[in-house]
Amino acid sequence: MTIELKAADGGVVQVSPEILQAFKAGFAGAVLAPDDVAFDETRKIWNAMIDRRPGLIVRCSGTADIVQAVRFARQHQFLISVRGGGHNIAGLAVCDGGLMIDLSLMKGVWVDPVARTARAQAGCTLGNLDRETQLHGLAAVLGFVSATGIAGLTVGGGFGYLTRQYGWTCDNLVSMEVVTADGALVRTAADENADLFWALRGGSGNFGIVTSFEYRLFPVGPEILGGAIAWRAEDAKDVLDFYRQFTATAPRETTCVAVLRIAPPAPWLPKDIHGKPIIALFVCHSGSIEAGEAVIAPLRKLGQPVADIITRRPYTQMQSLLDATQPKGRRYYWKSHYLARIEAQAVDVLIAHAKQLCSPFSAIVLFHLQGALGELPAEHSPAGNRDAAYVLNITSAWESAAADAANLQWARDCFEATQGFSTGGTYINFLTEEEGCQRIEAAYGKPILARLAALKKKYDPDNLFRHTKNITA
Repeated sequence: MTIELKAADGGVVQVSPEILQAFKAGFAGAVLAPDDVAFDETRKIWNAMIDRRPGLIVRCSGTADIVQAVRFARQHQFLISVRGGGHNIAGLAVCDGGLMIDLSLMKGVWVDPVARTARAQAGCTLGNLDRETQLHGLAAVLGFVSATGIAGLTVGGGFGYLTRQYGWTCDNLVSMEVVTADGALVRTAADENADLFWALRGGSGNFGIVTSFEYRLFPVGPEILGGAIAWRAEDAKDVLDFYRQFTATAPRETTCVAVLRIAPPAPWLPKDIHGKPIIALFVCHSGSIEAGEAVIAPLRKLGQPVADIITRRPYTQMQSLLDATQPKGRRYYWKSHYLARIEAQAVDVLIAHAKQLCSPFSAIVLFHLQGALGELPAEHSPAGNRDAAYVLNITSAWESAAADAANLQWARDCFEATQGFSTGGTYINFLTEEEGCQRIEAAYGKPILARLAALKKKYDPDNLFRHTKNITA
């Protein structure tokens, strides 16, 4: 039976049984049509707000499959999307009607403990990579939720508990293997295809499909001092005022994330606080345990915490501590800013909007970044934004489509109210589905965006990789 796929130009391409069978004959992975049993589960991604249906899904088993899929798409001019972890807020992994190239089966990790590097395939999650590197007491600079894919995180910049010490995730890449728009397989590094190496360190999925990443590793763990400490919402102003001072002086081994939300029914929180507004600080100290205890001692003396689970724990456990707050299948919508500082007035604005939360799953989150990333020049990589000391992420999350309007409006209102505190920049990986050219320019700035556009023209002149936060030539 002939199937129809959406073309890159918006038209329709007829794919005959003979063409499809010829493709399958040389493809090692699975090819899923909409009537296949595994199709629906494969197309579903983390954010239930995104409900697109590709015309065909190809599940790559290795690099050769990716090359074949790209050449197939180029030959027939299909619209394509690329799935790594499927965790992007805008749902870039899945396109409507086109060809979805799924890398999620490619989870190989190879660690060189002597060179302190790891190569990981593009289908890996943060948890996959952390598990292997921690066998050697080493870690890559990754994010905060273990189910996140390394590919989208890295090509969009990437930050986490180790960013204050070592910079963006993409600052710590040694090399990448990439399939370009013409179906060629190339290596990129500082000394090989250096312009493409530069573009992929923050330029998102615009320039090719990265099949594997080689990361620089750092001595971390296998145990760190970390966890969370929480207070009732009535203490939020005191806690955030303290947070401003604490993060200004904390050593780079210490990263602290502030969260304003409604207390979930988590076992570490007392039952009488469940369902009530709280403020929590998530702390990771990756230096010596003894030094960390001294650093966090003032936190424990602040007010009257309702819970304190900061303790010696495996680094891999710390890396998954926030997982329960981000389950697959909820409806998610984010708005975010970079901040150069947390101003006193901003504290009042954040607390006011936290009081208006309309879902028990939503939160206002402050991630502390200040440190190593500011030591590199702005043009070092497209991730840029090296004047940022914090990321403010307004994370709306809920379960019913009937509640869409209220939850979207809450996030947008909080975003508008906090715009005056922003550096003007934003994190490309946190841009939602409807945010277009202006916000992409805000993420990069005009000079870097112009340089990226020139490289887009060189490496993808036909805009094959358009189902991204798209940079046009």
